[in-house]
Amino acid sequence: MDVERVRPLISNEAKKRLIQVVGAENYDDTKTGRLVYSYDATPQFQSLPDAVIAPRNTKEVAEIAKICNEYRIPIVPRGSGTNLCAGTCPVEGGIVLLFNHMNRILEIDEENLTATVQPGVVTLDLTKAVEEKGLFYPPDPGSMKISTIGGNISENSGGLRGLKYGVTRDYVLGLEVVLANGDVIRTGGKLAKDVAGYDLTRLFVGSEGTLGIVTEATLKLIPMPETKQTMLALYQDLEAAARSVSKIIANKIIPVTLEFLDQPTLEVVEDFARIGLPTDVKAVLLIEQDGPKEVVERDMKKMADICRAEQAVSVQLARSEEEAEALRTARRTALSALARLKPTTILEDATVPRSEIAKMVKAINEIAEKYQLKICTFGHAGDGNLHPTCPTDARNREEMERVERAFEEIFAKAIELGGTITGEHGVGVMKAPYLEWKLGPAGIAAMKAVKQALDPNNIMNPGKVFAKSTRKRVVVTR
Repeated sequence: MDVERVRPLISNEAKKRLIQVVGAENYDDTKTGRLVYSYDATPQFQSLPDAVIAPRNTKEVAEIAKICNEYRIPIVPRGSGTNLCAGTCPVEGGIVLLFNHMNRILEIDEENLTATVQPGVVTLDLTKAVEEKGLFYPPDPGSMKISTIGGNISENSGGLRGLKYGVTRDYVLGLEVVLANGDVIRTGGKLAKDVAGYDLTRLFVGSEGTLGIVTEATLKLIPMPETKQTMLALYQDLEAAARSVSKIIANKIIPVTLEFLDQPTLEVVEDFARIGLPTDVKAVLLIEQDGPKEVVERDMKKMADICRAEQAVSVQLARSEEEAEALRTARRTALSALARLKPTTILEDATVPRSEIAKMVKAINEIAEKYQLKICTFGHAGDGNLHPTCPTDARNREEMERVERAFEEIFAKAIELGGTITGEHGVGVMKAPYLEWKLGPAGIAAMKAVKQALDPNNIMNPGKVFAKSTRKRVVVTR
């Protein structure tokens, strides 16, 4: 659907005031500049903003918010645009807010085990900086080489290490946030305990830019684990692999990583990475454990025994850190590898309780067969978060209709099994029509009440999270 809006949202007066705040070099409303930030990593969603602005500090962000609130101009805070829910696509125009100037690690506090950073810091850069001091920041989204901490906080990003270490929200101790009216608030801090009032820090983590703009974050660090081992278990039975996951957890072992890849994913990843992954098996589990040497060795032996008892045809330890890193890298490249198959790649996420993984994998395969689609499944099996991925072609409208119906059934099945419509990708535009399936009308009403209280003029990333009548992908031009 193409929509042409004649009148821009930003008047000449508002533009002049915004330029006074950030300088002409940090304000771009050219067609080319706007086009670059009209989409994110979500296929087939595109909408031109009216301008792109790059503030240099919190004071400028606050001034921008005040002006936009006065003129009712939407604000879309944006990290690197790696999200997969159209969360940073400016569907109602307005300004896209960039943080390329606010990209510094302000402090690594070894006494309090914290790092204080600006939102534009790249996740991998932070990881490397703290590791140089023998510390560890566990959240590791698949896009960690380019994603930013601000984006991770906005989406509450997960990653391969989420099973043992949790997700982004588990490491955010405090925030500096600019509200829609330009007020600046600080939540939390370098504290192990703090129950003074509502937990506003957790409220903003995962709010997808709809409640405020994060301009600084205080993050928890932990000591670097002593040792790590990596193992690959091969299966000729998908359900046996899924059962192994449940059995490992039931035996009170929590590995760092417990990843699942099915055969179609393996074939594509090996063709892309060329590291010697087996492609003649139905599924593999990539398993890692870290910690004290004796604990790691004990856990790896127990997990290997469980996998063999559940019909694994082979269980192999990585012989070196280089080999282990190659396996991790191969898993992280799954999306890139699948994207080579067809012009459009629809990657979704649905989460179920660990005990229901086998049923969910079976259901995904049955749904793919029903709609005559190729759906490759991989993901964080240890925490029940699977990524069914469909290579398709957006130009084939009939096939795209089947893709949409298939994913609707996948989300419905996840909820039926006690799961949720998204484990880490967020709601954005993509999952908005299904949010009420998970929360119910009362849950939606409660969320809207929070949104109304903090953003009464609905300028903070409007058009996201709350239900729309359809999830059809649109291209909007201005």
